Amino acid sequence: MQNKTDKRDRAALFRTRLTQALEHSGMSRSALSRAVGVDRSTISQLLKGQGTRLPNAQVVGECAAALGVSADWLLGLAEHPEMAVDLLASAMSITPASRALVDAEIFNWHQEAAGYKIRHVPATLPDMLKTPDLLAWEYEPQLGRSPEQATGAATDLLDWMRNTSSDYEIALPLHELNSFARGEGYYTSLPANVRRAQIDRMLELHDQLYPSLRLFLFDARRLFSAPISIFGPLLAVIYLGRNYLAFRDKERVQGLIGHFDWLVRESVVSPRDVPEYLRKLRADIR
Repeated sequence: MQNKTDKRDRAALFRTRLTQALEHSGMSRSALSRAVGVDRSTISQLLKGQGTRLPNAQVVGECAAALGVSADWLLGLAEHPEMAVDLLASAMSITPASRALVDAEIFNWHQEAAGYKIRHVPATLPDMLKTPDLLAWEYEPQLGRSPEQATGAATDLLDWMRNTSSDYEIALPLHELNSFARGEGYYTSLPANVRRAQIDRMLELHDQLYPSLRLFLFDARRLFSAPISIFGPLLAVIYLGRNYLAFRDKERVQGLIGHFDWLVRESVVSPRDVPEYLRKLRADIR
């Protein structure tokens, strides 16, 4: 059960917070009285008064609006002075995205999360594990990003991962790897020699980086995930195509961590078994 605040304490907290908000705003008492529509003496009484009396809801609301804070915060019912719309804006943002999941914004987020576990569900194969030939094939049609830029960004991220203390978990749907190996769907025009070299590259990096890098394969017939990146407890990003939808509030970040961990628990190929699975795929490439 929530503890009730004593009326005297509530009134004292209101006066303290009103004083803080007024000082932070740079507004004078006269200006606040005009904005609220009361006498200056009324504002003085609100700031210096004693006892348990609080102003009516109209005055509290007008003070909050004039000072750019929430009425709940003034009354001690919330811990953050920002209004709900501002809290939402700071907790969630939409950021323009390039074609690649490895760009300047994403790289900055990786650096911010150095030392934390990073979880990733890629849109295709993970960019940082791709060969230059695959990146060149994939990004050649793009208007805003050259194959050389994509290769450089992927190399930068891979080098960063080698030299950081962050663990990196990647969850990938089985059908993505299967379609890649067979040259089907998205990969229809990809030459067999590029596909073989790509699987060799993934085997090489698995040997070099495991267990810091762990790849989990899940069955998309049973599970589904949009492309996401989760940077420790700090930030979770959903890739929409033209934009990233980024969340910084704890509740949503933890919710997406739970979603990723569900993919890991339900994976059908564990990191230890990934090399064997890749070798079988490679043997069937014609």
